[in-house]
Amino acid sequence: MKKYVWSLLLVGSFAFAQKFTIDETVMGPRKYAPTTLIAHQWKKDSKAITYISSDYSNLIEKNASNAWKESVLLTKSELETALKSKFPTDEFSLRTFPTTISWITNTIFETEISGKTSNYKISFDVALKQITNVISYPAEGSQAKYTKNNQVAWLKDNNIRISLAQGKVIEVTNDENKAIVNGSDYVHRQEFGIHSGMWWNETGSKLAYYRKDETMVGDYPIINWNEREAINKNGKYPMAGMTSEHVTLVIYDIASGKKVTLQTGESKEQYLTMVTWDPSGKFIYVGVLNREQNHLKLNKYDAQTGAFVKTLFEEKATTWVEPQHALMFVPNNPTQFIYQTDFYGYNQMYLYTTEGKLLKNLGFKDVVVTNVLGFEATNTKLNYIGTANNGLDRQLYQVDLKSGKSIQLTSVSGIHNSSVSSDGTMVLDQYSNATTPNEISILNIKNKMVNTTLVKAENPFVGKIDLPKIELVTLTSADGKTPLNGRIIYPSNFDATKKYPVMVYLYGGSHAQLVTNRWLSGAGYFDLYMAQQGYIVFTMDNRGSDARGKKFCEVNHRQLGVNEMADQMEGIKFLKSKTFVDTDKIGVFGWSFGGFMSTTLMTSQADTFKVGVAGGPVIDWKYYEIMYGERYMDTPQENPEGYAKASLIDKAKNLKGRLLVIHGAQDPVVVQQNSMNFIEACIKAGKQVDYFLYPNHEHNVSGKDRIHMYAKIADYFDTHLKK
Repeated sequence: MKKYVWSLLLVGSFAFAQKFTIDETVMGPRKYAPTTLIAHQWKKDSKAITYISSDYSNLIEKNASNAWKESVLLTKSELETALKSKFPTDEFSLRTFPTTISWITNTIFETEISGKTSNYKISFDVALKQITNVISYPAEGSQAKYTKNNQVAWLKDNNIRISLAQGKVIEVTNDENKAIVNGSDYVHRQEFGIHSGMWWNETGSKLAYYRKDETMVGDYPIINWNEREAINKNGKYPMAGMTSEHVTLVIYDIASGKKVTLQTGESKEQYLTMVTWDPSGKFIYVGVLNREQNHLKLNKYDAQTGAFVKTLFEEKATTWVEPQHALMFVPNNPTQFIYQTDFYGYNQMYLYTTEGKLLKNLGFKDVVVTNVLGFEATNTKLNYIGTANNGLDRQLYQVDLKSGKSIQLTSVSGIHNSSVSSDGTMVLDQYSNATTPNEISILNIKNKMVNTTLVKAENPFVGKIDLPKIELVTLTSADGKTPLNGRIIYPSNFDATKKYPVMVYLYGGSHAQLVTNRWLSGAGYFDLYMAQQGYIVFTMDNRGSDARGKKFCEVNHRQLGVNEMADQMEGIKFLKSKTFVDTDKIGVFGWSFGGFMSTTLMTSQADTFKVGVAGGPVIDWKYYEIMYGERYMDTPQENPEGYAKASLIDKAKNLKGRLLVIHGAQDPVVVQQNSMNFIEACIKAGKQVDYFLYPNHEHNVSGKDRIHMYAKIADYFDTHLKK
């Protein structure tokens, strides 16, 4: 197995520096945050940026015309004065200047503010110091979707309401059965890139929305223990291989009040995603994915009748097809759109016509597109953030739609969060890497040189915290073919002649990456805390994790846990080759998929791992939900051997070390049935196991209770591994 040292972060000790407290495992990221600009962004149609002052009281501007000097554009007091002149004086109580503003012209921004009686979307002119437009809906509403003509669709429980500009409210749906859910973004459990449940057409005359029928899905009990008599709050949880929800797409016409349902096919157990209106409003596009998740059709429908028009193209796979992004139409060209897919190996962009003809592959090398930023001024080039350096970095790229060629606009190795000015001449670039806490600059696109540096943050730990040494390493996967990214955090006052216990922190599942070339190399404060307590803390992103392309992930199809564990054991070989590692004291900690991995390693590699902590663990994939579970494992009926091999219930008998299982008592994601069945299996096998529930918490433990959780985990390792 090859191993390479990639980079090293070494911070010297200071006479007055100290270790993190257990409270700082949770509070530390805010307390020791590097200097930055809050909510920084380009002002539209200008060579100026704006951001919120560090005390959250002012909107600040820096402009190229005055050498990027700072000036106050608007104060919180001025905004409050404008609000009081428009609304009752007690309607708003602004604690800070709103941070979620977006510029629609070079003088007008939009922001959303919640009042006592209503929620508001406000347009504010900073030149006139006044509110120019207001759209509102009742405070009880949620998931609002606005139009350009002052209409807003919103949800009241499981039904849709539309507030019109003149104050009238339309009741679009009135389903009394709570198992009929309209307009919600919680459809297909928000897999397949779903983050909205309602879509307006360009003119605001029609609203498309999801109608989810869950009546055929069994009720799953979630107990609230806080009441005088505990209350059962049933939820809908379609488990792998069982009956799924039935989802349709409906279009509501405001003028006529009529609804049409898109004719998406006979199969009721399918997935509808990538919902996109045609710019003309005459058609709507939908990605129709079969329940098996291996056959996607991009279909075009008539928005007036709901009739199927044509299938533009299809994607079929022996593993899975996973649509994640709505279509993006080319501005000023309603016959062309951008489609994102990882079907050909990496999530990249493709230019299509509305008749389904592929015009150009806009992909670049093995770059995985992580964020599409939008078009530059001429609408002929598209800016995006993508991966580099084997997934460790994020860089800014620009692709020319005519030639299909991409160029890289940022160059310093690290994680870049960048945007391009409206005129396409400058980049507002923010980045960090293993040795750079935070740097924000203005770059010249033409020569890619730094025009001016706005922020160059100092190390926030100097003189306060004796930060452990962090090292990025490259290992090789179990098949000997693929480089894997790893991270070692060394104990404080590390002495290579001594032997140290190890805590492996891992996740291992899809759509997550723990090791990156950012500040602290992606490490969490609990990782740093444990290193300061005398542990080697090791993390590696095995095959199956994010940002490395589809082939990197799909090796796990129908056999979750197999290749992930094999790769993690390569990491263990690497650790065992180090003279400073106590090979008799190796432990593992992970949450969710990481909890599944921790329990898998504790039961399948029982001679290696002496202590484990599994938070919210999947124990048997037949207890997990359909949309995620069946993508990777197919159904239990189709893949009984794979489910049996991945199940940890019958592996409880193999447990040798000390295992702490933690679960949120109201977990609706990985339901408690998983851990309860594992505990029962341990009892039957005569195996001692520790179990801890966090009441009133769902899939993770948040707030101050998270400090309690980290203290418990640290104590568990200290008691059973360190001593």
